[in-house]
Amino acid sequence: MEIIPVIDLMHGHVVHARLGLRQHYLPVQSTLCKSSAPSAIVEALLELYPFKRLYIADLDAIKGLGDHLDTITQIQAHYPNLELWLDAGIRNIEALSTWQSLNLTHVIGSENITTATDLIAIGGNLAGNFVLSLDFNQNGFLGCPELEIQTNYWPDKIIVMDLKQVGSEEGAATQRLEIIKLQAGNKQIFAAGGIRNNADLEQLATLSISGALVATALHNGSLSPT
Repeated sequence: MEIIPVIDLMHGHVVHARLGLRQHYLPVQSTLCKSSAPSAIVEALLELYPFKRLYIADLDAIKGLGDHLDTITQIQAHYPNLELWLDAGIRNIEALSTWQSLNLTHVIGSENITTATDLIAIGGNLAGNFVLSLDFNQNGFLGCPELEIQTNYWPDKIIVMDLKQVGSEEGAATQRLEIIKLQAGNKQIFAAGGIRNNADLEQLATLSISGALVATALHNGSLSPT
């Protein structure tokens, strides 16, 4: 079970994502360090454990309010062996051009995809090397409906992102994960949202989930990656 730490970037800070209510996100308060600066948070996370991957959500880019290209470039330069997964709200192949100078793995959120044709074009541009995030909120699936049910659009790695669970400390959406795992066959499934502790990770492992995206439980110390 791989733990992938998450940083959510907004207005130059790492913020505490909670319940998908982005307008209410505030700079993170962490037991790992006193700062909400991205460089300090990443350093603290890697001092906690030598994670292989880091998931970055550029919330400004997702909302169409700029981006954190310079910050992410600095993170990559400082940690060249750290694999970056980036959700920058990519909607079409034109949006990829902002990030072409970086060697990273794009996370394509279903919430940003309005037609399957757009995802096909993005996937072709990236030669299939991307992660698809199947996004859900309290009202259900977000994005092009075909992406939820037609697995021929799915790449090898899938994130199941339950926004209403993010930061809730209520546990992962295991029922949804079980359903998607059955649909996915041999594809790798990563859980995101609500993971509280090592017991939650053990439960996910029994479902053959490949990994978990975690933020809150690392910052409050309720989950130990060692």
